Amino acid sequence: MADSAITTGAQHDSDLRRRNVPNAAKPQPPTPHAADDLKKTKPQSSSFLQVLTTWEPIIAPILFTALALFTRLYRIGRSNIVTWDEAHFGKFGSHYLKREFYFDVHPPLGKMLVGLSGYLAGYNGSFEFKSGEKYPEDVDYTFMRAFNAMFGVVCIPLAYYTARELNFRRAAVWLVTLMVLCENSYATISRFILLDSMLLCFTFTTTLCWARFHRLQRASFSLQWWLWLSLTGLSIGCVCSVKWVGFCVTALVGLYTIEDLWNKFGDLKMPPATLATHLFARIGGLIVIPLLVYLCSFYLHFLILSNSGPGDAQMSSLFQANLRGTEVGKDSPLEVAIGSRVTLKNMGYGGGLLHSHVQTYPEGSQQQQVTCYHHKDANNDWFIYPNRQEPDYDAEADIRFIGDGDTIRLIHGQTGRNLHSHAIPAPVSKSHYEVSSYGNITIGDDKDHWKIEVVDDAASRDRSRVRTLTTSFRLRHPVLGCYLRAGNVNLPQWGFKQIETTCVKENKPRDVYTHWNIESHSNDRLPPSDPGSYKSPFLKDFIHLNVAMMTSNNALVPDPDKQDDLASKFWQWPILDVGLRMCSWDDSVVKYFLLGVFGLLFLWYLLRWQRGYQDLSQADMDHIHYSGLYVFIGWVLHYLPFIIMGRVTYVHHYYPALYYAILTFSFCVDWITRRLNTKVSAVVYAILYTIVVGLFVHFRDIVFGMEGPNQQWAYLRWFSKWRISN
Repeated sequence: MADSAITTGAQHDSDLRRRNVPNAAKPQPPTPHAADDLKKTKPQSSSFLQVLTTWEPIIAPILFTALALFTRLYRIGRSNIVTWDEAHFGKFGSHYLKREFYFDVHPPLGKMLVGLSGYLAGYNGSFEFKSGEKYPEDVDYTFMRAFNAMFGVVCIPLAYYTARELNFRRAAVWLVTLMVLCENSYATISRFILLDSMLLCFTFTTTLCWARFHRLQRASFSLQWWLWLSLTGLSIGCVCSVKWVGFCVTALVGLYTIEDLWNKFGDLKMPPATLATHLFARIGGLIVIPLLVYLCSFYLHFLILSNSGPGDAQMSSLFQANLRGTEVGKDSPLEVAIGSRVTLKNMGYGGGLLHSHVQTYPEGSQQQQVTCYHHKDANNDWFIYPNRQEPDYDAEADIRFIGDGDTIRLIHGQTGRNLHSHAIPAPVSKSHYEVSSYGNITIGDDKDHWKIEVVDDAASRDRSRVRTLTTSFRLRHPVLGCYLRAGNVNLPQWGFKQIETTCVKENKPRDVYTHWNIESHSNDRLPPSDPGSYKSPFLKDFIHLNVAMMTSNNALVPDPDKQDDLASKFWQWPILDVGLRMCSWDDSVVKYFLLGVFGLLFLWYLLRWQRGYQDLSQADMDHIHYSGLYVFIGWVLHYLPFIIMGRVTYVHHYYPALYYAILTFSFCVDWITRRLNTKVSAVVYAILYTIVVGLFVHFRDIVFGMEGPNQQWAYLRWFSKWRISN
């Protein structure tokens, strides 16, 4: 089907512009942008306006982009210190350059791009990116910031073309673009080595691709239709690969797709084969492509980070053993025997190492704590001893290997106490039994015993021996009948927020949090081997890392024992009740600070429709539906999760939702001014443009950096909670 009626953006579907106007003889013919219609113009000026209208979609975004280059790049290297979360993301970029494996709660695409910026800047990855530290001369932080800022620059033309695809009139398109361009928080956040500008950029691309794809519904299965469907899926994959907030815009596209397919299902004139093609096209474009992009980002993540690094402990022992420079599995004996010194790795997603320390439980047995811990230290070491019922064992005279069905004791290497459980409720998971360290080599009872139940072995079908790295097993308490487990429950501050380790009563062989393996193993009487020759499957590592990320994300809850001056609540963001200091506030430091009706309209028309008034044509209703309601839903989807979730939140979490708030506001202005006199409408937009630009100019020092004593910036403090001048 020809696409000439829709390729110009706002010129799509002339019937969408017609409305039933009372006392009108007939509908007026449409124009490219109804807001710019002139009642009577001189013939000699009409050609100029026609040329301007024709070239405006090219000239306007170029001019806006030029302004964006200024607002995002001007004096970007002014502050030469590591600012705010540059300490995190700059460091993560360094790990890619050194190819060291690390762990973070966000997917890897954005941080790989940070690493790419460092590579292009000639940075070698040696700088530690400590917060507030001065950048050394060999780190071209200005280039790295400029690389990041370009994602913020691209957002401006993306906003322009998105507003056109949403069928906004030209004045409203400019309003959207100006608001994104002059939004102080967007300009500020784009000027640092952070993920937010990348997240916003891919959120904008997804919204544009979705809006364009919707406009092509009358050209289904055309080349452009397939192109924009695929680009929508590609953008979804990218935004989700930067931060999981990207799943919010994914949900928006998903809701639209469900409604679209439901409407097609109700179209009895549509052949079943065509409906099936639509369904499989959506599956391929909006599910398969994003999933492939997301998988590829992790594949590259694992491929690049081939050296041992600070995030090793979050991954399985077998994965760690295949990293260059690792100590896991290095020179470790293959088969485990009585007398061996070992560390036990929990095989659950995000599982840590079995750990104990001298601190005791504040309640319950008040015996020595047992936890799971990701940091590797001597408190993770355990000795394997025979159970108390066995005859005396001479470690020097005999080597006794352990295997499936054997009952052993585990004695903590640092304190000499036995791994122990008893019928006392666990401190957090009250339905489980507490696990503690108790007694010593000679003092104890049969509650120090654990029976080995081999689950699987990646190296052999022989279960008679437990092997380093490759054997997964469970530890059953013979007296209580429970299984040693370390789920994703964190202890309170008295347990140092480490993972609670319990003895669970239910026998669930597939519960991976009851599965353990030997990660490190030393025994002078056994020969070394190379258990790391077995590879860990990519999909298993992919799932493992994503669950670990989810677990760590959920653990980012406000700490009642600590005061976080940067945190804020969801209700503070839309009303600008709070900002966010991005650095030290000393007089010598360049300072940066972040600031950040549709429902009434919808309710008004809903009430009038219920009373029988026919205010809106079908074209008007479609415009409200797809250009107004859906962008409002986009705001809800990006805002609601931060109301529900318990994690600590900051004002920058609102930025994706803010974009949809801008689109919703501009839609409302566009809709209201459609019914106003042309001159009145022009005055309204002139006032709005002036306010938007004026606010940016007034707060420009917040964007470009504030130097000198902070009291001189007191005039920028409009609200008492804005900690700008104190």
